Amino acid sequence: MKRPNFIAEQARNARGPVGRIVAFIMARETWAQNQRSMAALDVRNGETVVDVGCGHGRSLAALSEMTPDGLVVGVDPSELMAEIAARRVRSLIRAGRADVAVASVEKLPFVDGSFDKALCVHVLYFWPDLGPALAEIARVLKLGGRLALLFRTSASPATASFPPEIYRFRSLGEVTAALADAGLEVQETTDIGDCVLFTAERRRATA
Repeated sequence: MKRPNFIAEQARNARGPVGRIVAFIMARETWAQNQRSMAALDVRNGETVVDVGCGHGRSLAALSEMTPDGLVVGVDPSELMAEIAARRVRSLIRAGRADVAVASVEKLPFVDGSFDKALCVHVLYFWPDLGPALAEIARVLKLGGRLALLFRTSASPATASFPPEIYRFRSLGEVTAALADAGLEVQETTDIGDCVLFTAERRRATA
């Protein structure tokens, strides 16, 4: 059964009471995949980490436990999701260990080389163009910095239940090529259920 468009739209840009309900559901239904993706980052204490498309912010607290002397930052285009995430980690924000920003992936509000690690789970479907999005993530990563990118490919049967007007599923080849163009070299590919988890490292300066 295909998801209704209004629910899918809330996943892309949550708003209002329905958005709060969607955030509550998302915090639970994808948690195991978030945990696998965070583990793949191999976060070390003192490192800086950005969660691009952080949504409800549940991963921010878990990432902060991995780097108690570092900084974890969540970014989401939805003001509602950013509000929910900031409330979830408000004690970490007060302690200077976390922050949350409202921004699109194409315009991340950070200087070049700000982060050691970057996390992206189930968000690339909402990017109009992979190139600018991945180039921007590469820009804010340090050389040698690592990205964990989890997504469903266009080959997954599960994609039939998502409205194509809102979700755009790419092939494995498309994502691999876009990563390479952004200067991100795939180090490992892992199948997690009907999803793929890439870990990639920034190997060259972006243009």
